[in-house]
Amino acid sequence: MKLNTKLTVLIGLSFMSILCFWQFYDQVIPFLLEDKFGLSTFKANAIMSVDNILAVFMLPLFGAISDKTNTRIGKRTPYILYGTLASVILLVTLGIFQEKNNFWGFMAVLFMLLVVMSVYRSPSVAYMPDVTPKPLRSKANAIINLVGYIGGIFATVVMMFMLKSEKNYDGESVYLTDQTFLPVFIVIAGFMLISVLVMVFSVKENKLSKVLDDEIESKVDSKEKMPKPVVISFILILLSVFLWFMAYNAVTTAFSRYCANVWNTDLGTSSSYLLVATISAIIAFVPLGFLSSALGRKKTVLFGIVLMTVCYTCAIFIRQQTPIMYLIFAFVGIGWAAINVNSFPMIVEMSAGSNVGKYTGYYYAFSMSAQIVTPLLSGLFIDNFGLGYKILFPYAVVFSALSFITMSFVKHGDSKPVKKELLENFDFED
Repeated sequence: MKLNTKLTVLIGLSFMSILCFWQFYDQVIPFLLEDKFGLSTFKANAIMSVDNILAVFMLPLFGAISDKTNTRIGKRTPYILYGTLASVILLVTLGIFQEKNNFWGFMAVLFMLLVVMSVYRSPSVAYMPDVTPKPLRSKANAIINLVGYIGGIFATVVMMFMLKSEKNYDGESVYLTDQTFLPVFIVIAGFMLISVLVMVFSVKENKLSKVLDDEIESKVDSKEKMPKPVVISFILILLSVFLWFMAYNAVTTAFSRYCANVWNTDLGTSSSYLLVATISAIIAFVPLGFLSSALGRKKTVLFGIVLMTVCYTCAIFIRQQTPIMYLIFAFVGIGWAAINVNSFPMIVEMSAGSNVGKYTGYYYAFSMSAQIVTPLLSGLFIDNFGLGYKILFPYAVVFSALSFITMSFVKHGDSKPVKKELLENFDFED
């Protein structure tokens, strides 16, 4: 069985476009809200959480709607193409409003932009399993993640070279307000547009879907009732997704303040550790995709959970900055890659072939819900219960361990080996 790497990379361009946007959004928008428009940190954080709240409801909805879409260019491509076009226009308009210091215009366009991004994210992610044989989806998802991270790296590099920054009194790098941000908005928008146009003109969705339907797997009626054992596994893996995001997102969200309060280091220190985690994840994506083919998806996910839980546990006992933390975060990145490469394919494996988009939306609904809840819950432990930031890693250990328990009981979603005589039917190489 052979994976068409070129095709998978091309399909991943839409995900690359999306991650480019979110990397830019997470870094620049909070700064503009606080330092340019003068909002409090609480108000800025509330606005920044809107995308997660929208995602919980809209990603399953538009994933399911795209399942039922049928156009001459496919069922996912229209959402990706027209969603990107709308996003690009809105992003440039957003840059114009911030340049003119028009707060209410900025807020109105920002809300519309977040709505549009929620419309086409599920169709974009569901595209890969639509046109990839089931046993190859972990490998394909590894490549999709790798391509996606390139978009995030591009956005970071653009901001490094096009925006000037300085150290604040806490030692944290912040952008200067007396500079123009509009060119960066335009460059990010241009990258998003070009990436998706290359994908749309290079990949013919309907043709690929027909080949998959005819030669690989017969579509199951999406109205057919899911067997009870599969329902139980499906609920357990969604709960696992929620729990490991509760652990991981708590650490990534609060780690900069952890460095300042526990290690008494400047806030910029946290960036270097998180960067190591990101780099190790990028390096590990593809090898872990191949490992899951031999070891199995579930075992690879459990390996990732154990690795991350051990890392969180080790971090509890480190009370000052040390190079050992770079090694710990490198293993955190590998563990996170092992989970991400395999958990999404396990979920869509349980779907009928005709409702992959809906199940993609469920995956993101649970991951986004955790990202809404965990900053609030971990903050409650840190502030209101008087435990301080030292509780951060024990908190992560608890939720990570719970995800191991729930994941252990998942009985469905692993890939099945394909009989040798059918290999030629799965050859998608040019």
